[in-house]
Amino acid sequence: MDERRGKTPPKRSSRGRRSVSQSSTDSYSSASYSGSSSEEDDVSPREKHQTNAKGFSDFCVKNIRQAAFGRREIEIAEQEMPGLMALRKRASGDKPLQGAKIAGCTHLTAQAAVLIETLVACGASVRWCACNIYSTQNEVAAALAEAGYPIFAWRGETEDDFWWCIEKSISNEGWQPNMILDDGGDLTHVMFKKHPHMFGMIKGIVEESVTGVHRLYQLSKSGKLTVPAMNVNDSVTKQKFDNLYSCRESVLDALKRTTDIMFGGKHVVVCGYGEVGKGCCSALRGLGAIVCVTEIDPICALQASMEGFKVVTLNEVIRQVDVVITASGNKNVVTRDHLDRMKTGCVVCNMGHSNTEIDVDSLRTPELTWEKVRSQVDHVLWPDGKRIILLAEGRLVNLSCSSVPSFVVSITAATQALALIELFNAPAGRYKQDVYLLPKKMDEYVASLHLPAFDAHLTELSDEQARYLGIGKAGPFKPNYYRY
Repeated sequence: MDERRGKTPPKRSSRGRRSVSQSSTDSYSSASYSGSSSEEDDVSPREKHQTNAKGFSDFCVKNIRQAAFGRREIEIAEQEMPGLMALRKRASGDKPLQGAKIAGCTHLTAQAAVLIETLVACGASVRWCACNIYSTQNEVAAALAEAGYPIFAWRGETEDDFWWCIEKSISNEGWQPNMILDDGGDLTHVMFKKHPHMFGMIKGIVEESVTGVHRLYQLSKSGKLTVPAMNVNDSVTKQKFDNLYSCRESVLDALKRTTDIMFGGKHVVVCGYGEVGKGCCSALRGLGAIVCVTEIDPICALQASMEGFKVVTLNEVIRQVDVVITASGNKNVVTRDHLDRMKTGCVVCNMGHSNTEIDVDSLRTPELTWEKVRSQVDHVLWPDGKRIILLAEGRLVNLSCSSVPSFVVSITAATQALALIELFNAPAGRYKQDVYLLPKKMDEYVASLHLPAFDAHLTELSDEQARYLGIGKAGPFKPNYYRY
């Protein structure tokens, strides 16, 4: 749970200044997710009383006046999310989520807004907060609040703010959630620990992150999980598209925006060669970087080797590399000892979900100086003058420092929406108090929703071919154990 908590370093250079983005020409808008130009930046949203144009006030966002700007960003995202929009069009007539009350905790971005409005179009009522203190697009949160949705999120929340927003998303007089959509497991954890009676009324949980899924499996193993849960993270459409293709593009976007680095000839080590690591390595090599990989799994290590990447231990290369990227989902992958031995100017960042991969807390000591360079970029200075460049304080760098491709988010969001529909409408007894994978048929359906965007045409099996393979003509086309 520490990954989203805001902690202030003990010492910062007096030269450090927080960057401010240029104001929009629209009188109702300010800056986008990369910063804020509001004169009220130092005032906590919790201290403000805001209402939308209709007098609705059950929300807490940075600045409701940014709503018009946020609405335009949502409209842009809709154009790049054809699968989710197709699902909205097909399902909104039947209202398959009529009666569903969804408490949501995800990144609060334009793409998430498209998902939220799709769920509402399908009949659900929602209350929503952010799963990361740095990834919220303030103008998007304002647009959702202006539309009448209870949204509790803003960029740069403190630790106390973070947990307060979760509580506001769970508790409201006359409204009790019966479904959870979570990213990281924090909302689920709060409800399980602090509101056990409410947790017992939940019909289903949908979780999309490694961290959150791990927590659910722990609850299940200990016999404490009292509701069915859907593991979206390990669905094919999440692993192969969000984790691989999205990270392949967004890792470069984040590094370019924050450091202006040129990758040609740079030595980069990627810690972990799962789907996220594969995407990062592919992108970096494509721009001319010299990439090596660290791995604990011999199968992943063999895959990296067959792709031409040198598999090393971090200790072997830590003094020479220019960029260190963690993508393992583990703890203390980069330790203080590693950080001490890095050369000056080394860029350190995390592409895994949890901020525990880099031991950032070990850098919060009196002998080290933190110097703010720009939003989400810090120099950490050693007494001998050495400095490293730390991005997003070790949190998820692509969503903290840039954005992710809307098209890929459409695939994941459609998967989440279908998982919620499935759990909410499942007859009693279909799902027990356990963690389930998304049915293969739904994975294939999500993929099919996105094929028209490429003008892709599927070949149809003949009756004879279907009998030969022992499958239905309409699928599912692969067994559950098949590895894509």
